[in-house]
Amino acid sequence: MPVPVGVLRLPRGPDGCSRGFSPTSPRFQALLGGSAVAQGVRAALRQRYLRGLAAARGRPARFCLRAGVRVDAVFGAADVEAVAFQVDALRTPLGVQAAALLRCTDVLAFSFLLN
Repeated sequence: MPVPVGVLRLPRGPDGCSRGFSPTSPRFQALLGGSAVAQGVRAALRQRYLRGLAAARGRPARFCLRAGVRVDAVFGAADVEAVAFQVDALRTPLGVQAAALLRCTDVLAFSFLLN
């Protein structure tokens, strides 16, 4: 037996027959993402961020977590949505973990250590 799936209907537009936002509304304009110049700036910043993460792979780092906990690890990677950092050789007050994921919501700051 098929499982019923709910249908989401957008509110009727200002003309009464279309569904969605009016092209002149601020919400519609925000969904478009603004001007091409702003999109270019965001793309450049994103590229710099990703190149910085790529250059940081394998470098020792210190993470300051909530509740004042400081841990040292070798930086591995960050996921696309910046939800978690993957680290190796995580040194915590309880011992060393070979590999771990640190949630970005728990990380207050991090810095790279000199070799």
